[in-house]
Formats: sequence, C-alpha cells, structure tokens
Amino acid sequence: DIREAVRICNDRTKLEASGGINLNNVREYAQTGVNFISVGEITHSAVSFNLSLLAKGI
Repeated sequence: DIREAVRICNDRTKLEASGGINLNNVREYAQTGVNFISVGEITHSAVSFNLSLLAKGI
C-alpha cells in the first residue's frame, strides 16, 4: 500500500508513484502523500512524428 510506504519513509526519502496511473485516478495517488507521480498515459497516447537529421562536416 502506498500510504504505508509513505508512513514508513516518514519524509526521509522522496517517493514516486508510477504504473497504472491515468488522468482519471491521479488524484487518488496524489492524496497518498507521494512526492512525485508519473502518468505514462500522457506519452503512451502521443502521436509519433518521423524526423531525420543530416549533418555535414565542417
């Protein structure tokens, strides 16, 4: 349980919650007391863009 981990660490370390977190449940994770939250949904749903870069010698 995340709340238990937060209690055990007692502000001695920074904690991040990650995995299965989305914009619908992020508030629940924020209320646990963790310091950081990773929401992969933001990048997993991003549209890709093909790009190339050509470098010339000087």
